[in-house]
Amino acid sequence: MEFEVRTGRGSYPVYVERGALKKAADIIGKARKVFIVTDSGVPEKWVDMLKVQFRDAGLFVFPQGEASKNIQTWSAILSAMLGAGVTRSDTLVALGGGVAGDIGGFAAASYMRGIRFVNVPTTVLSQIDSGIGGKTAVDFGGVKNSVGAFWQPAAVIADPDVLSTLPRRQFSSGLAEAVKAGIIRDPQLFAIFEKDDFADHIEEIIRRSLLVKKAIVEEDELEAGSRKLLNFGHTLGHAYESLLGPDACLHGECVAMGMMAMLDSPELKARLAKILERLGLPAKCDADPEKVLDLVRKDKKAGRGRITAVLADAIGKAYLKDIKIEELRGRLAR
Repeated sequence: MEFEVRTGRGSYPVYVERGALKKAADIIGKARKVFIVTDSGVPEKWVDMLKVQFRDAGLFVFPQGEASKNIQTWSAILSAMLGAGVTRSDTLVALGGGVAGDIGGFAAASYMRGIRFVNVPTTVLSQIDSGIGGKTAVDFGGVKNSVGAFWQPAAVIADPDVLSTLPRRQFSSGLAEAVKAGIIRDPQLFAIFEKDDFADHIEEIIRRSLLVKKAIVEEDELEAGSRKLLNFGHTLGHAYESLLGPDACLHGECVAMGMMAMLDSPELKARLAKILERLGLPAKCDADPEKVLDLVRKDKKAGRGRITAVLADAIGKAYLKDIKIEELRGRLAR
């Protein structure tokens, strides 16, 4: 499957196809010099599959995990690019999960005022959600994604074959973003998770999730309005992640708990709880409410004691509501 994401800064193709990584050079272009940014958790077989297509490519490998998504790693990537002689006409390829895409994309956005960037997501989370949309960032000051830029990729290559090497916990965590996409815009996608055989539909889940995000990004590239819907579960989820640490609680696990807190309908909460149980994802966080609210106040979307919350009264019909941050206290208690 191939489709285009069209934004005010141009359009780019997204390839969702088994075996796509083997022909990445045909998509990226062999005439360009390539610099690969990846993390230590990406299996060597996938790194080698890309390197063999670009034998003179530069390579930077950083330690796996959210803890590496910081200014120091970003600076080290830029230094390595300078040392490798990367120019403005070259291409940075981010190979890995959301951290690789975020920090690799931010390096591409800032190096020599911006170079070409191709995203090759290798996790469920990044193939379903973070691989497209152009958000790049690092964590700073204890706050997730507080320094970054909008920098759209030149192409995205999502190969479901690479998901075969993922640990079960990461696989399930990534699917939380697909559940989110179903809640905010696609009842049919949500319904897939209510079936016993949802694991047999991973390609459809990836496709439908990306089409939800594509439509929203095209409506609102810079998150001035409807793109905020993609933050469903994330306002509290990011706070949980910062507070608990990425090793104790993965991104999708935090989003799962954040989604449960933002639903008011008992019927919807019960349906979501069943899906989360099936996926092995937590439904409630016992973190200190005061510490959670303090982190929400530092969220980049917060201001003057208020924040735009994403709520949903029906599957596929999420909406935005400006609320006082203090109003979240009650949601944390239930």
